[in-house]
Amino acid sequence: MIPTELPATAAVDGRRSRVAIACVRVACSLVACSLVAGLAGCVDLAPAYRRPDAPTAATWDARGAGGTEADGMAASASRVEWSTFIVDERLREVVARSLAGNRDLRIAALDVERARALYRVQRSARLPSLVASASIVRTRLDGFTANSDTATVGVPGYEIDLFGRLQNLSDAALAAYFSTAATRRGTQVLVVSEVADAWLTLAADEERLAVTRQTLDSQQRTLELTIRIRALGATTGLAVAQVRSTVEAARVQVAQLQTTVAQDRDALDLLIGAPFDEALAPGPRVPADAATLFDVPRDLPSTVLLERPDVMAAEQNLKAAHANIGAARAAFFPRIALTGSVGRSSVALNGLFGGGSGLGWTFGPSLSVPIFDGGFNAANLAIAEVDRDVAVASYERAVQTAFREVADVLAARRTLDERIAGQQALVGALETTLRLSDAVFREGGSTYLTVLDAERSLYGAQQTMISLKLEEQTSRVALYKALGGGWNDGGSNDADAVRERGDRP
Repeated sequence: MIPTELPATAAVDGRRSRVAIACVRVACSLVACSLVAGLAGCVDLAPAYRRPDAPTAATWDARGAGGTEADGMAASASRVEWSTFIVDERLREVVARSLAGNRDLRIAALDVERARALYRVQRSARLPSLVASASIVRTRLDGFTANSDTATVGVPGYEIDLFGRLQNLSDAALAAYFSTAATRRGTQVLVVSEVADAWLTLAADEERLAVTRQTLDSQQRTLELTIRIRALGATTGLAVAQVRSTVEAARVQVAQLQTTVAQDRDALDLLIGAPFDEALAPGPRVPADAATLFDVPRDLPSTVLLERPDVMAAEQNLKAAHANIGAARAAFFPRIALTGSVGRSSVALNGLFGGGSGLGWTFGPSLSVPIFDGGFNAANLAIAEVDRDVAVASYERAVQTAFREVADVLAARRTLDERIAGQQALVGALETTLRLSDAVFREGGSTYLTVLDAERSLYGAQQTMISLKLEEQTSRVALYKALGGGWNDGGSNDADAVRERGDRP
């Protein structure tokens, strides 16, 4: 038998479901209307963005700096991973450990996370929020108790972005996020270059220490020989004193270089973020090929600077400044906000969704028009425009600084090979001079001053040779860094491209 009436509990449940569905439908309608209104009337008041012209020459002259005759530009340094650029296995491991433990890089990564969160906060202001609330009120007066129970769902104060204020604030936050991300990549390039420089400097100081120790050992042997010759009466006490002075001077230099080597290791500890593993030490000589030398075309275009992280960060700051001008301009125009809610009220909690409850709704658009603000909005706009001009100057300065860094490295490398070849020849000639001077002195044909001058000249030439080998290797790292080196991860770094694809951090 089919019942003609539903039980009381089923009827109540049905009414509750219908009321709940009605609340949701009204709320969704409010949200949809708000979205349509906002999208239909949005006007962007931000000035059109145009990348400033670079205040630099169009190309560098890379002749003599490893340049080739190839047309066009070789692979940009920013497209070369650091693990490919670093050739020496020990240095590669040191760099890998520094990227995992360096605190500056860790802070930069956290700054990116913070910027991403700030962008999400600003983006959320463009969307309406849906809030559910419920209240239970009991009032007793003169022996009587009054009950009031309510449940509502509403959209509080949603601003229709007619003049693009919220859109521009969101764009500015997005550009700030991309700027922070570029800064983080720049920090990685800096860490790679600093670790490589510190490791190569350690190698050079170790080689200087080894040369100084060899010189000390040689002078100590000469001192012993001179003392024996003095005992035989074949030389004077002055010669013994002169040799002894050179021995003590060499001993002081050994102690100073030992301190320098220890400080080099301390610097690596700080960069790595952990104690330096001696198994990864470079050894007593500067490696001949610790890093790759880029094959630079003869006329290297300065447009490669646009991929440097610091230049990209400066450009994103400039885009953010343009967006802030749009937000400041929108403050001069009216703002429209929508507020709406739907809900039920009842004198008893168990009847809130029953037939005795009342269904109500509210809908209230509000309009605010700036009439007099004491010049507040005009001052804010002036600040935004000045910030834009500052961002332009900062971008141009970043480009100029980058251009000079590349030019300095290319200029240094232009004559580096000739200097190294000449210094090698000089060291060979001085070694021959010292050998002959020492032989003449031992035969009694000259004083020790001749040998002393030859030793000093050779020692200075050897130290200069070590410095040139270090400069040759560090200039490779400097060129890698100056060209924007090795941070690229294959992703887009342009806020407009990301926005067009619909991606979000």
